[in-house]
Amino acid sequence: MKRIVAILLTVLLLVAALGCTNTAPQTPVATEAPVKPTEAPAAEPTEALAEQPTEAPEEPEPSTFIFTDSVGREVELPVDIERVAISGPLAQIVVFALCPDKLVGIASKWDPTAEQFLDTAYYNLPELGQLYGGKGELNLETLLNSGAQVVIDVGEPKGTIVEDLDGLTEQTGIPFVHITATIATMGDAYRKLGELLHMPDEAEALAAYCDGVYAQIKDVADSVEKANLLYITGDQGLNVIARDSYHAEIIDLLSNNLAVVDSPSSKGTGNEVDMEQLLLWNPDVILFAPGSIYATVGEDETWQGITAIRTGAYYEVPMGPYNWMGFPPSVQRLLGMLWMAKLLYPDAAQYDLYEAVKTYFDLFYHCDLDEDAFNELVANSIGAQQALAPAA
Repeated sequence: MKRIVAILLTVLLLVAALGCTNTAPQTPVATEAPVKPTEAPAAEPTEALAEQPTEAPEEPEPSTFIFTDSVGREVELPVDIERVAISGPLAQIVVFALCPDKLVGIASKWDPTAEQFLDTAYYNLPELGQLYGGKGELNLETLLNSGAQVVIDVGEPKGTIVEDLDGLTEQTGIPFVHITATIATMGDAYRKLGELLHMPDEAEALAAYCDGVYAQIKDVADSVEKANLLYITGDQGLNVIARDSYHAEIIDLLSNNLAVVDSPSSKGTGNEVDMEQLLLWNPDVILFAPGSIYATVGEDETWQGITAIRTGAYYEVPMGPYNWMGFPPSVQRLLGMLWMAKLLYPDAAQYDLYEAVKTYFDLFYHCDLDEDAFNELVANSIGAQQALAPAA
């Protein structure tokens, strides 16, 4: 009996256990949605820009620059120079060739011969005077009223040039600069001006011409036996351009300049001498400056004592629009070189003088020189020589 009861209890417990398992419906286990990989949050715009290489802001173009002139002065100048003043006639001739329309004035009045060659617009420019030499002084009031951005001095530097130009720059507030120029270095002077005025191409055209003419005429001078010569100035014909003076550069190059004196003058009028000295020098050739006594010496008995006068080997330097040999001793002396070499050594100077002079007038005076005007300029030199030449 006890065994039956135990079996029954066991069965009941099994049934109960199965019932507990199947009575409540199974609910599906909730599963989380698959998680997508998350992207990094977008960077803030400022952060993104910070990560990119940034370009530096453009620097404004400088309005000034430092120019070192021929005597070593460092001068601050405007980059764009449109208004230029000059210190004297020598600078006027040089700068006019490069930038005539930038000139705010002229150093001295044009010679009347300039009227047929130069544009009349340039005649109305105010007269500024000159810093060195001459009878006048630089007119500072006119200069200040001109609006000039720079004043250019060209030529042989005076001993006080640094102090003079520094003082004038401080006094006027206008930069003054000096460009050294001799007849041999005129090309370099134009290159320096091209640097100053930011006109390198225009300056190089003039510089190349200067270098070419100087080299050409130096070759002529080196190939000939030089003539014994005097260059005579003054209304009495009693002044000479002495050897080794600044004004005698091309005379010394192309001739045996007989005018040897103790103290060569730095003035364009030269050194004063007397007739006795001229007779002692007794040149084979005389060149008379414009305005001297070329027209009368041929009939003067005293002058006939000089070989050059007696043989007819005396000539007047062409004038227009400046004296071709100097006074002032500027770039127009290239014309004097071309003329003097052709006059003295025609066989060695193998070029057409008219074409050479025409080219110069075009480059430096911005003028078309016709052949009639040329013949008039050389009438008392090349023309006189041709008139005396024996018939072929």
